[in-house]
Amino acid sequence: MFDISFLEFSLAAVVALLVIGPERLPGALRTAGLWLGRLRRSYYHVKTEIEREIGMDDVRRQLHNEQVMADVRRVEREVQAFGAGAVEDLQVAAGAGGAESAGAGGAES
Repeated sequence: MFDISFLEFSLAAVVALLVIGPERLPGALRTAGLWLGRLRRSYYHVKTEIEREIGMDDVRRQLHNEQVMADVRRVEREVQAFGAGAVEDLQVAAGAGGAESAGAGGAES
């Protein structure tokens, strides 16, 4: 998370031991842990409060719905294009079939 190597962590621990002293170091670490916990809880509380105020869930839901509707429109256009192509092919086939039957009828007469 903080990208601290073992050597840097060890150096910080030795400096803390020298500055604070071995008697007060456990209490100081406990206090630092409590403060970090409080800071983390405060951060998450503020974050959830802001998200609730601006309605992030509603915004996310609306963006998802817009994406779904865009996909539906795209599929609808593809189906219409495919249908138009199929109708065209049927008309061409019907026109060619009618010409063949007319040509075949004329040859038999």
